[in-house]
Amino acid sequence: MDTLASGSVTLLEVLAVFVAAVSGGLAAVRKRFDVFGVLVLAWITGLGGGILRDVLIGDLPPVGISSWRLVATALAAGVVIFVLHPRLERMRRAIVVLDAGALALFVLQGTSKALDLDAGPLASVVVGVLTAVGGGILRDMLVGEVPFIFADRQLYAIPALVGAVLTAVLWQADLLAGWSQVLVVAGVFGLRLLSLVLGWVVPGAGPGWTGRWGRGSGRM
Repeated sequence: MDTLASGSVTLLEVLAVFVAAVSGGLAAVRKRFDVFGVLVLAWITGLGGGILRDVLIGDLPPVGISSWRLVATALAAGVVIFVLHPRLERMRRAIVVLDAGALALFVLQGTSKALDLDAGPLASVVVGVLTAVGGGILRDMLVGEVPFIFADRQLYAIPALVGAVLTAVLWQADLLAGWSQVLVVAGVFGLRLLSLVLGWVVPGAGPGWTGRWGRGSGRM
């Protein structure tokens, strides 16, 4: 199966790692970490999901420590953030959009790589979602915060789940190539941004059904 997970590191994968690492670097700057802390958090955010993926499917050593291109990309993002963070803080909307793109790319890449290594549809869906959200979970834990996908009711893991399931379905139908991959990425990206624009939220814990599906205040 010719997917974005196959072969050498792609430009799209490098871009996804860079954008995710930027969010990690910004989190470190907000916590007033030193330069080493910024670099570590950028690395774990950009590559943490890929490390989880590779450990779970047995593709060792994980790409997060074996691909010098991706490691260099994550560290470069950390350096950029350490030097330019005052300007980047003012680019919040652009970073949110890029983060949605990274989410979509990681979902497709993680799910399709697991499928190519015969992990099975269910395991591949789980791996795909973890690839997409794993770096962010590790980032938040390292800065002492409740992981974003648990503490905030935004649609983040749900678009990832939708994308992973769609990827697995297309793969089983032998249709996961070219245009269909673009559709998966566009679908996850669009759902994430639409949920932000319209303020869609997921159910929250509470008495009765007060935490039902609904609309929040919008985040864009």
